[in-house]
Amino acid sequence: MADPWESTMDHAVAIARKAGEVVRDALRGDRMVTTKSSAVDLVTQTDQKVEQLIIQSVKEKFPTHRFIGEESVAAGESCILSDSPTWIIDPIDGTTNFVHAFPFVAVCIGFAVNKQVRVHISTNLLTYGISRGQAGF
Repeated sequence: MADPWESTMDHAVAIARKAGEVVRDALRGDRMVTTKSSAVDLVTQTDQKVEQLIIQSVKEKFPTHRFIGEESVAAGESCILSDSPTWIIDPIDGTTNFVHAFPFVAVCIGFAVNKQVRVHISTNLLTYGISRGQAGF
């Protein structure tokens, strides 16, 4: 039986690799930092750039899909998980580490349909690996 989410997973892996490259490059340079809800809730221009990169890439391939992005929600967009195909994005998981140039960060992308996670991708920028999988429930 063919995997109904194979093209979605393949796209998520490809865009996670591109996003990981952006984060790795940014680790070598200056990082512009601001705060969100408190002094310890950090966001960088790279967080925002990576989230937009992921969203734009997905919109090109899957124009009807919805998004829940950490930085978009922090900026005031709604956070609604519906039955519609929805991408859930944490562009830099470990922003505090990123701000201090510690490479212990990840790009995390999830994909849910009918409120159930179908695909998840998590990069590991330290070892430059990607874990990918599908929900088992």
